[in-house]
Amino acid sequence: MIPIRDNIRRQHFPVMTWLLIALNVAAWLYELRIVRRAPENVDSFIYQFGVVPARFTRPDWAAWVGFPPGGKLAFLTSMFLHGGWLHLLGNMWTLRLFGDDVEDRMGPLRFLIFYLLCGFAAMGVHVLTNPDSMVPVLGASGAIAGVMGAYYLMFRQARIVLIVPPFFWLFEIPALLYLAFWFFSQVGSGTLSAARGGDAGGVAWWAHVGGFIAGMATFWLFVRRDRWRADDPGYVPARGA
Repeated sequence: MIPIRDNIRRQHFPVMTWLLIALNVAAWLYELRIVRRAPENVDSFIYQFGVVPARFTRPDWAAWVGFPPGGKLAFLTSMFLHGGWLHLLGNMWTLRLFGDDVEDRMGPLRFLIFYLLCGFAAMGVHVLTNPDSMVPVLGASGAIAGVMGAYYLMFRQARIVLIVPPFFWLFEIPALLYLAFWFFSQVGSGTLSAARGGDAGGVAWWAHVGGFIAGMATFWLFVRRDRWRADDPGYVPARGA
């Protein structure tokens, strides 16, 4: 099931949402440039600018394999890198769908700070839950999960239109139901992955969980009171309502 639109009414152009999408696309194009011009440098680039939990929890190992000291900038840079075009497309589509409405109630600068804060929280949770992992983590999904967490509490009457491939069936469900299902699927997948003792199968499940919870816990610090109220439905009524 792929969400394609919601029924939230926004009043302002989502400049920061689109700027974040542009930055992610630009970073992806830069990654492609490295792949094409210097493929031998791809792995070092990913390990340098992605988050490798063991780099921060096992400094002796990090020094032995050649990581330079520090490296906390990776918590920022990893949010703008992706492992493939499908990874990028899925994240940017989700950011566009949920981010424009959350930004509309926060304003661009507050939304940016909120977005980055959720991304840092998500990566922190990933390191805590996978401390010995030597696999680099990339992607905006932790920060976007925070946006989804904020949306979950801010737009409780919203509805989302989903498309079901390959039959292209369209149907509408409450946003609360969709987001709750997504959240608990992340918890379930993360729990199964931890039970198997793997590196999350290449997916940072607990980063998603951490980002979502961070979004729910902190969104109220960033909303503008002249744009959002706790009782503001923010939705476009159905025809005839």
